[in-house]
Amino acid sequence: MTEESSTYRIDVSVLSEYLPLESDSATARFVFSYTVTLRNLGTVTARLLSRHWVITDGEGHVQEVRGEGVVGEQPTLEPGATYTYSSGAMLETPVGSMRGSYQMVAEDGTHFEAEIPVFTLAVPSQLH
Repeated sequence: MTEESSTYRIDVSVLSEYLPLESDSATARFVFSYTVTLRNLGTVTARLLSRHWVITDGEGHVQEVRGEGVVGEQPTLEPGATYTYSSGAMLETPVGSMRGSYQMVAEDGTHFEAEIPVFTLAVPSQLH
């Protein structure tokens, strides 16, 4: 691991959940919630500036979403700190995936990205 990668290091983990009461398979509306936890494993304080999501449904259709912050916030994480938030996504298929990145700025002015690993959105009965 290089010095730079250990200085600017945000770990991202995601848990997703299907929301059956919000969904309607007859109208191809499949709603999911996801909870993201960011942990600053680096050695400098960093602030989340913006996000970039790549959402892919079960038919391979891709939607990209970009925006400032997350859930109306631009959290600052000191070394060792965590930040957790929940949001949601809607698909027209019962299975899909999401991945992306957060654009961060460290207290020393260095801009870097924190990768959001790919995770699955799936109606439980759809995966074996």
